[in-house]
Amino acid sequence: MAAKGTQTPAYWYDGSPVPWVMRLLAPVYAGIAGLRRQVYRRGWRKRHALPVPVIVVGNITAGGTGKTPLTIELVNRLREAGWKPGVASRGYGRDDAGTARWVEADTPTALGGDEPVLIAWKTGVPVRVDSDRVAAGKALVDAGCNVIVCDDGLQHYRLARDIEIEVVDAQRRYGNGRMIPAGPLREPIRRAEQCDFRVVNLGQSDPATAAQACGFGQWPMALQIDRAQPLPGGRSRPLSSFAGQRVHAVAGIAHPQRFFDMLRARGIGVVPHAFADHQVYQPQDLSFGSQLPVLMTEKDAVKCRAFGNDWHFAVPLRADLPAAFWVALTDRLDKLRPN
Repeated sequence: MAAKGTQTPAYWYDGSPVPWVMRLLAPVYAGIAGLRRQVYRRGWRKRHALPVPVIVVGNITAGGTGKTPLTIELVNRLREAGWKPGVASRGYGRDDAGTARWVEADTPTALGGDEPVLIAWKTGVPVRVDSDRVAAGKALVDAGCNVIVCDDGLQHYRLARDIEIEVVDAQRRYGNGRMIPAGPLREPIRRAEQCDFRVVNLGQSDPATAAQACGFGQWPMALQIDRAQPLPGGRSRPLSSFAGQRVHAVAGIAHPQRFFDMLRARGIGVVPHAFADHQVYQPQDLSFGSQLPVLMTEKDAVKCRAFGNDWHFAVPLRADLPAAFWVALTDRLDKLRPN
């Protein structure tokens, strides 16, 4: 099977010149995106509301910003608060994308998509993939869910939402500030200001000091890693047990360097292997010519479990946000709770 994946153009973030063709195409994309917003804002196309609250976790840039770790933590927090959450997702990159399906922890990622399978694996809540998020939401409601969390979908205006959470990467922010394909923006930066909550992904920053890196009205999110789980199963190991060793580090995510830096910060000697976002792995992709341990993100691990060995480890990632964020979010959500 051919590898699927996306590579972020370097000029989006590194300050290098933008190709003139991309500069010419950007206004076309911006015009189409703006027209879509206006069509729904003016009521020319109907937005479909569900009988339960809908929370959208998304971004206005292309590529990953940390939405999935936040979605997983959000789902777990909602369940602890007595809600019955379900997750709706498009399931980017999956085969037969036009087919809606339920996703379980053991669903092949080729059918369910890597992120939905990861969410199902980590949370155990109902997960529905469908290019029509309205239909996915209705299926989740019929399954007994009383709050719907959309992993991505900030631009899917057909589904009405009650709470919008924007996630932005602290290092890359909005890149060169240009619209696709000249830059990373799906929508103008002012669109982010309309979201109910704006979360800044600070990576492995100390949560106690992370707020200093955020602007007014923004919430800091730190990503924590401390364990390594063998892919075949069994007891996990402290990540500190790899300190002072060389390892192969695998990351098929939008920003691989973040994962490599997190491992290096723990004294681990990293031999980096960056793959495309949504990479479809084959066993030979993990053959590096040595028996060094292989550490990978959980998003990669769900695609490698079938052929993982005892020296292949998933590194779980946990989103850490201030307690005040969860209080503010649940307070707003409780006002929407059906009677």
